[in-house]
Amino acid sequence: MVEILEKIYSMTAIGNFVEHPQYIIMILLAFVLLYLGIKKEYEPLLLVPIAFGVLIANFPGGGMGVYAALDTTIDGVLYHNAITFPDGSLWCDANGIPYNIYEVGLPLIAHDLGIINYLYYALIKSGLLPPIIFMGVGALTDFGPMLRNLKLAIFGAGAQFGIFAVLLVASQFFEMEEAGSLAIIGGADGPTAIFTTLKLAPHMLGPIAIAAYSYMALVPVIIPLVVKLTCREKELKINMREQDKLFPNKQEFKNMRVLKILFPIVVTTIVAIIVPDAVALVGMLMFGNLLKEIGSNTSRLFNAASNGIMNAATIFLGLCVGATMTVDAFLNLKTIGIVAGGFLAFGFSIFGGILLVKIMNRFSKKQINPLIGATGLSAVPMASRVANEIALKYDPRNHVLNYCMSSNVAGVIGSAVAAGILIKFLG
Repeated sequence: MVEILEKIYSMTAIGNFVEHPQYIIMILLAFVLLYLGIKKEYEPLLLVPIAFGVLIANFPGGGMGVYAALDTTIDGVLYHNAITFPDGSLWCDANGIPYNIYEVGLPLIAHDLGIINYLYYALIKSGLLPPIIFMGVGALTDFGPMLRNLKLAIFGAGAQFGIFAVLLVASQFFEMEEAGSLAIIGGADGPTAIFTTLKLAPHMLGPIAIAAYSYMALVPVIIPLVVKLTCREKELKINMREQDKLFPNKQEFKNMRVLKILFPIVVTTIVAIIVPDAVALVGMLMFGNLLKEIGSNTSRLFNAASNGIMNAATIFLGLCVGATMTVDAFLNLKTIGIVAGGFLAFGFSIFGGILLVKIMNRFSKKQINPLIGATGLSAVPMASRVANEIALKYDPRNHVLNYCMSSNVAGVIGSAVAAGILIKFLG
């Protein structure tokens, strides 16, 4: 009877939890993320798959965690992660020679390492899913508000200040490639952060992705905090409609449909010439938008890009990213630095947009509400909604949503271009 009980006990993961309580910490983290996604409704489409990926990856013996190659400098050899390889250390062939993860085929990965590693190396590590998601984002984005208020689009560039400010600081504590991956969190765009990290510091993918999506979910908390610290009530009461009446916009587009069709083509061409490394993201973003703006002739492609393909990509991206969050990958001082640095990058990006508005207001008769600068992030449309709610608290007649969307959608392009710059100079 005792022998049977011992076998039952060894069959379970209880012993591993007793010997390695850090697994419990990761599972509790998964529960917290699930709570935020389900109960608090913070980015549930992304946070729930990521949280569940964290959960299934941290049950000892489950084989659902991602084995990550530390970097290419060790020839793609998998390091000992939270999961134990059959030989207790490295993934080797029959002769005891470690496999190179970048040279073996996907069937071998699926057979030896499990389905989640197959999905990770086929869809994430290859860099496939982030551009696919950008295509879906483009199909769901309306650049009309930005085109009607092109002058406000500059705040989408100003809000990238946090990326480069934190890059300078983080470079004192991290390798430059790692600092670049950390800094891109300031762009407030999950797929961009993942794509950049895969190019620069793939071993940091899990913490970077969690930090990026967590701060995106906390936009309703972070933007009001930064605005309160940096803006005066008088500035937040600036009514953009009244400013438009006093200083009417001289530019008028007679055929907006034609402009919307030309816009993604022109932007892709310009970005491809100036920052070729950003084409993978910007090009797919603009392709998705072009499908939307053409209309009925491409409606089937638009529906596929914005619904079926986008949803499937989001599911697999979330699960695989969550599965990289194993004990060894997350519970370390570097992760704490990523969480702290990511918050600073996010906050500085919001401040950068606000600061640019304040500077322009010094030299312009037409005043701009600093909330428009605060939404130069890539978190569309949540940032604009939050800014609009803040404006309405100070003046129930002051609707700034459309104006905020101008800088908000410009921030999507801005963060992708910033990612291309980082990849070019640090990759």
